Amino acid sequence: MRVLLQRVTHAQVGVDNEVVGSIEDGLLALVGVGPEDTAEIATAMAGKAVGLRIFRDEEGRTNRSLEDVGGAVLVVSQFTLYGDTRKGRRPSFIYAAPPELATELVEVFASAIEARGIEVARGEFGAEMAVELVNDGPMTIWLDSDA
Repeated sequence: MRVLLQRVTHAQVGVDNEVVGSIEDGLLALVGVGPEDTAEIATAMAGKAVGLRIFRDEEGRTNRSLEDVGGAVLVVSQFTLYGDTRKGRRPSFIYAAPPELATELVEVFASAIEARGIEVARGEFGAEMAVELVNDGPMTIWLDSDA
């Protein structure tokens, strides 16, 4: 599983010009699922995401986690995180999980965050989405369960 986290002061996702998910301070989580991923991996990645100390404390140091600051998460499925560009100029997505598995594990990821008492907004799986964000910092972190 691959997750691209962006610390945000605002993020929203729209489908057909309608906002389907929106948060204020917190994390935008773009989530890609690989064919070997499991519910256990998705749950562990959710724990890692909310536990990372990437939010500022009173002295401006990144010593606080999402749980510490009471932030929210906007979860957006992103199969293109598995794009392979080693050959040619058109990315191949053969390393992305099939939609049935990806749908399930993106939801496991989001639900595991909610189980920690954190507000979660969601994009719409498989839809053409318009994602808007204000990256705070900027702070962008890459998580890969294979790394």
